[in-house]
Amino acid sequence: MTEAQTAGPHLAFLMLVILLEALAALALLALIVWWTMFHGRRRGELGEEGQDEAAAPPAEQRPPAAAARAPHEPPAH
Repeated sequence: MTEAQTAGPHLAFLMLVILLEALAALALLALIVWWTMFHGRRRGELGEEGQDEAAAPPAEQRPPAAAARAPHEPPAH
């Protein structure tokens, strides 16, 4: 018997281990993508109308007009 014929079962096991490692890496990648994109959002990704609402803070959290201008700008008369 040649060396290639006797290595068959060991080679198949090695290929199975490599396949399992690749599947685990793919699952980890999918978990990382899900965590960074969707974790913490109640209904998944924001829609078109949700982006404008998420970008602007509510009116009670906005700073007054005087505090919003830069310190080097003179006050408007």
